[in-house]
Amino acid sequence: MNAPVDVSFFARAAKPLTSYRPYWAKRFGTAPFLPMSRAEMERLGWDSCDVILVTGDAYVDHPSFGMAVIGRVLEAQGFRVGIIAQPDWQSSEPFKALGRPNLFWGVTAGNMDSMINRYTADRKIRSDDAYTPGDVGGKRPDRASIVYSQRCREAYKDVPIVLGGIEGSLRRIAHYDYWSDKVRRSIVVDAKCDLLLYGNAERALVEVAHRLAAREPIERITDVRGTAFVRRADDETGKGWFEIDSTTVDEPGRVEAHVNPYMTTSEQAASQGASCSKDDAPQDAINNVANNVMDPAACGTKDPESQPGGAVIQPLRFVPNPALRARIKVPPRERSVIRLPSYEQAKSDPVLYAHANRVLHLETNPGNARALVQTHGEGVTARDVWINPPPVPLTTAEMDWVFGLHYARSPHPSYADEHGSHDGATKIPAWEMIRFSVNIMRGCFGGCTFCSITEHEGRIIQSRSEDSIIQEVEEIRDRVKGFTGTISDLGGPTANMYRLGCRSPEIEAACRKPSCVFPGICQNLTTDHGPLVKIYRRARALKGIKKILIGSGLRYDLAVKSPEYVKELVQHHVGGYLKIAPEHTEQGPLTKMMKPGIGSYDRFKQLFEQFSAEAGKKQYLIPYFIAAHPGTSDEDMMNLAIWLKRNGFRADQVQTFYPSPMATATAMYHSGKNPLRKIGRDSESVDIVRGEKRRRLHKAFLRYHDPNNWPLLREALKSMGRADLIGNGKQHLIPTFQPMTDGSYQSARRKNSTGVGSGKGPAPGKLLTQHTGLPPRAGVRSGAKPSGTPKAGGAPRLGGGVRKGR
Repeated sequence: MNAPVDVSFFARAAKPLTSYRPYWAKRFGTAPFLPMSRAEMERLGWDSCDVILVTGDAYVDHPSFGMAVIGRVLEAQGFRVGIIAQPDWQSSEPFKALGRPNLFWGVTAGNMDSMINRYTADRKIRSDDAYTPGDVGGKRPDRASIVYSQRCREAYKDVPIVLGGIEGSLRRIAHYDYWSDKVRRSIVVDAKCDLLLYGNAERALVEVAHRLAAREPIERITDVRGTAFVRRADDETGKGWFEIDSTTVDEPGRVEAHVNPYMTTSEQAASQGASCSKDDAPQDAINNVANNVMDPAACGTKDPESQPGGAVIQPLRFVPNPALRARIKVPPRERSVIRLPSYEQAKSDPVLYAHANRVLHLETNPGNARALVQTHGEGVTARDVWINPPPVPLTTAEMDWVFGLHYARSPHPSYADEHGSHDGATKIPAWEMIRFSVNIMRGCFGGCTFCSITEHEGRIIQSRSEDSIIQEVEEIRDRVKGFTGTISDLGGPTANMYRLGCRSPEIEAACRKPSCVFPGICQNLTTDHGPLVKIYRRARALKGIKKILIGSGLRYDLAVKSPEYVKELVQHHVGGYLKIAPEHTEQGPLTKMMKPGIGSYDRFKQLFEQFSAEAGKKQYLIPYFIAAHPGTSDEDMMNLAIWLKRNGFRADQVQTFYPSPMATATAMYHSGKNPLRKIGRDSESVDIVRGEKRRRLHKAFLRYHDPNNWPLLREALKSMGRADLIGNGKQHLIPTFQPMTDGSYQSARRKNSTGVGSGKGPAPGKLLTQHTGLPPRAGVRSGAKPSGTPKAGGAPRLGGGVRKGR
């Protein structure tokens, strides 16, 4: 299935997904929807399910929902798959609704981490859930993967549990838990699952399902890439591995080169006296040594005749011994395992936690990653959690196959309202968002430290073919109810990484850099946006398609490398506003985020305005920023606020840094160290924004225009020695006067915020107007103007929202 149009040269020594012999139940055919009840199973002629999937999301049969993809992939392999969506977790009875699964339980918290789905960045409970009918919150438990696994075990004790999804992926080793403010054990231990599949799991899941169907015990399935499990002491397959001890820092040992993310590939080579060219490097090194030995001046040797008595004075010079170097044998990577600091060590020592996080992120390239092992417990209770190398990425042909399976592209009929519609009170917001969108690729090589996309999907881009994408657009046009001619998105984790990858298979397989675009775009990375432009043009030329919008986040530092792409995007695929994410303007936080400097934003803005003017369109860029990110000082936020005011931006919503499990920035937040560099007791420290007051201050700088924030900002500016920014002129950040305010902050997402003093009368002496409490005048609709609409003669308001990792 290695199609010639495959973007990545990565060697895929893996069995193709379609090469397995179908399971005998293939004879039952394809179900219109995967069954959620016994009655549906009977209509399909099933007496039992081979696999039962338990998920924290409502069941939407669409390729943007993980459970639908996994279910349809298993169905295409011939297995009978049932789904239990958002079950009542108070007892095990709802988990028995479809009977006992013949092969295994498949458990996931859903498309989102259940804790991030339930709590805001300030640890406040959300009142909504976009993955639930009616946008109702509270339909899934906290740490849903653990709770669901426990209930599955109670329901049928002898059935294997296979855990997956993003919640499991981000907790595969000991991890910092922001909500309890402590380091928790690997989810493999807490959930007591038999096997954890992390990342995009189609390849691993298909192999595991067929091996279980062949009656192979699940405890013997220990060699599948992209899996984690508890290694038993008597497991024979655990013997014969070369173990590399990485449980300590600042101790001597065999020195290996560490990747410096702040240097480009060519700079790293130059610092070692080598060349980027693999053909030139060995010869250059030999020549350098030879020249140094033969050249007396290079060795500091003086003319013997100039020395007293003719004596020759030479400094000692150490050069590599090629013969000795050849005797050093590095153990084969495929049989090497790195022992991380144990859970107990990581829990008690933040420095070792940061070290473990760094090692984990260095071992993420499927081409060179080694297995990892981490001990949980001490003495007789000690258990080893074993993490196999990441899964092999799917080929373009396999991606086409996965996305071409039979999807109903709508929620399960059980969620319909009394009119049989999904657009009323039972509407599922997450489905509504992607209802008319097409996912064209997976993966992201940006490596943003606050984002977990790379840790889950990998950095190697897996792209669909052009024909497959166009076919799905036509399917939406012809089959999806309510389609009006507008495709809401052709994208993925990032809008413009389609078919971008490394120029060389050897370099791609050997590379250990955490990002291909930081501190600059790697010279080995292709930046040709031609295939993406071709898809845009072909899609919008289809009959019945009026508009193709791009809703995914844009990597503008990549986009400026292809002005043709920017022109195509701006003139045909922007609906008035384009959201991009510079995240900050100051180098301090940007280097900790691994994001490009604000100069890249300025260059993109210039192209955006130029091409908008050529098309005769008035369009706006909406930049996103993060407050309170590790490495951000109060001065950094002040400078960002000054930049916002100078450029006429006013933030309606503010995104505060959210420490998600396993992210590099989360390791910074917990340890105060920078895992982008080698970790040691005296290694680089990072300024961490802790405490409610300082986090509020950083958010206040982003909303400098809000009168409720002015008292806090005045106090901070005076303490920082910047009282010159307080005044009533255009050059000042905040005014000296203070209007009547109640000190509250009303989010644009009103359901999730409660104003101070809501439901109470006005404060004494406060004048009520339509803006401060009176109902609107007759004939005037409340909130008629959306928050993102530009004011007359002014700049657009700055939006916020859920981070997508750009």
